[in-house]
Amino acid sequence: MQENPQTNQFVTFKIENEIYAVDVFKVREILEVPDITRVPGMPPMIRGVINIRGSVVPVLDMKMKFGLEQTEETQDTAVIVTEITNADGIVQIGIIVDAAREVITLEAEDFEEPPRLGIFIDNKYLSGMGKVNEEFIIILNIDKILSEDEISQVAISGTPAKEA
Repeated sequence: MQENPQTNQFVTFKIENEIYAVDVFKVREILEVPDITRVPGMPPMIRGVINIRGSVVPVLDMKMKFGLEQTEETQDTAVIVTEITNADGIVQIGIIVDAAREVITLEAEDFEEPPRLGIFIDNKYLSGMGKVNEEFIIILNIDKILSEDEISQVAISGTPAKEA
């Protein structure tokens, strides 16, 4: 595996027909899609910003990040508010997904290296693969999902998270 996850618990969600997961400690909350305010000059994958209890949080469309069409909002569409750690500290970023699912626990033997072929996501975004009930789960390294330049650009539109 490229990087060991901090824990063995993950929040799972769907993008297209694939199941993804993020370390539970990187997730602040899961929301129904709120009103998103578009910010001029942001790349198209940044859908805009949302207000969460007075904090401005940028929202990333995961489908667009992965080179797919913009996420169509349905009753299942969700925003998962995550904390990304970079050189400047912690930045909150919401990610739009087709559906939030559940929290799962993976044991060490459930982890595998990410495949080199057959997946439309750059391996640098992955921590590995998991398997639960014969179902493969793509484990994202949320800290690597945006480059330092993208985080800096996004941070301009949002406010840094407060350290816990």
